[in-house]
Amino acid sequence: MENSGMNAILDQLRATSTLASGIKKQEPENEAIKVDFGETLKAAVDKTNNLQLTAQQMTQDFVSGENDTDLHEVMISLQKANITFQTTVQVRNKLVTAYQEIMNMQV
Repeated sequence: MENSGMNAILDQLRATSTLASGIKKQEPENEAIKVDFGETLKAAVDKTNNLQLTAQQMTQDFVSGENDTDLHEVMISLQKANITFQTTVQVRNKLVTAYQEIMNMQV
């Protein structure tokens, strides 16, 4: 389930990136694409937060010796959280750059 959630977020980020870059996909004309940018961005940030909280909890469990948490599970969880965070930061950077370019346009 976690993998499918990650794939869904990556698909949303790709769709958002495609929309932001102005590249139009070859799609049937009768299908209307409705992407709520705010909801997509919020879902991505929430997923990033959840992965970081999960990684933090797993790390605490491993250090305290509570649950039978394996080191490799902790490391995988930390890497997932890190990659998701890095992706979120890159998307934010692209959005800031796009905003700055729009604000610098002469009308």
